[in-house]
Amino acid sequence: MRYLPLTDEDRRAMLAKIGAPSIDSLYSDVPQSARLKGPVDLPPVLGELGVERYMTGLAAKNLGAGSCPSFLGAGAYRHHIPASVDHLIQRGEFLTSYTPYQPEVTQGTLQYLFEFQTQVALLTGMEVANASMYDGATATSEAVAMANRVTRRNRAVLSGGLHPHYREVIATHGHYTGFEVAAAPADAAGTEDLTKLIDANTSCVVVQNPSFFGHAHDLSALAKACQAAGALLVVAVTEIVSLGAMVPPGEMGADIVTAEGQSLGVALSYGGPYVGLFATRDKFIRQMPGRLTGQTVDVDGKRGWVLTLSTREQHIRREKATSNICTNSGLCALAFNIHLTLLGEAGLTKLAELNHATASRLADRLSAIPGVELVTQSFFNEFTLKLPKPAAQIVEALAKRRVLGGVPVSRLYPDDTKLANLLLVAATETVSDEDIAAYEAALKEVLK
Repeated sequence: MRYLPLTDEDRRAMLAKIGAPSIDSLYSDVPQSARLKGPVDLPPVLGELGVERYMTGLAAKNLGAGSCPSFLGAGAYRHHIPASVDHLIQRGEFLTSYTPYQPEVTQGTLQYLFEFQTQVALLTGMEVANASMYDGATATSEAVAMANRVTRRNRAVLSGGLHPHYREVIATHGHYTGFEVAAAPADAAGTEDLTKLIDANTSCVVVQNPSFFGHAHDLSALAKACQAAGALLVVAVTEIVSLGAMVPPGEMGADIVTAEGQSLGVALSYGGPYVGLFATRDKFIRQMPGRLTGQTVDVDGKRGWVLTLSTREQHIRREKATSNICTNSGLCALAFNIHLTLLGEAGLTKLAELNHATASRLADRLSAIPGVELVTQSFFNEFTLKLPKPAAQIVEALAKRRVLGGVPVSRLYPDDTKLANLLLVAATETVSDEDIAAYEAALKEVLK
């Protein structure tokens, strides 16, 4: 059985129909540096059993986050997910459902989305939240586009503590949709003053809390400065569990809060799919991207749910849409909803306290090693270390000792040599005292 049953003549006819001279011409917008020089190094033909054995062998070469002490973070965190979460989301009525184009007949989907929105609004300290978005990075870029519409300005100021991937997504959208991005330099010390970058054309200031480098900030003063200048404050949260312990952005004056919800209910999964969270104030609801589920009563007076607001281009004309990213990661939003429901308010608080306590013990142990300096003084479950050698080399040496020691900052800032010795280290509730001891011993050995 052929996987691609098209003949060469079929392909030529298709190319002629669209006016393309060759298949390669379809990729003319992809830079040469991003293209493969030849076929992927895989056997050309294998049966199903052979493919399974071959891929299993390749996978065995990886050092998985669940197979050894892992301290990886930088925007994606390993948390314990109760078995009941995966069991429930794999029920047929959830796993096979899709976007409610006829929302009134999908009451179950609308109910969990309504509950999800309520959870996100409570977590972030905001008045309204939408029915999820694609992921944290694109949600943050959508927040900038929304701020541009609200303020009728077109300049976004980005914090040096904002995740580099989030910065890149925003810059890409800015390039193609016509707004200016003023990005502050990387803020490893956590001492930047963004108020100096705000001007009369600034639509928003985008910060991350805790920052990419782990710094936890009080954003109240920045919120007031933004308000005085007529700009909006957008706060991104990459570790949603932090809101079980920290003051929510809404209480500090944020106008829009975006977040990556992966930490609750969603496994690392090689980087996706994840789930974007988006919350704002009531007065901006008409400019909020995505969809909004509302509560109502039916003709018999019974409680029900409706799709109250649909501003994506799937539902309305593209030029009128507030979002053109047509995915809301519904199944991941359900996993988030179930996990957080199982935890409850007290459970989330306890989980956050456990994360912070574990990270604090780890930071104390590692920073006591000669030559290792703790850069981040106020953090949640992730912090930055300054090592006496390039962090990338240290991480490779630790991996050979079966310890995933963190993410070298140089991996995300490859051109900034000042950051080469910095290492991001995260510790969640999955890290045991034995894991901490193993990391400490391995790092001491590597730094000898």
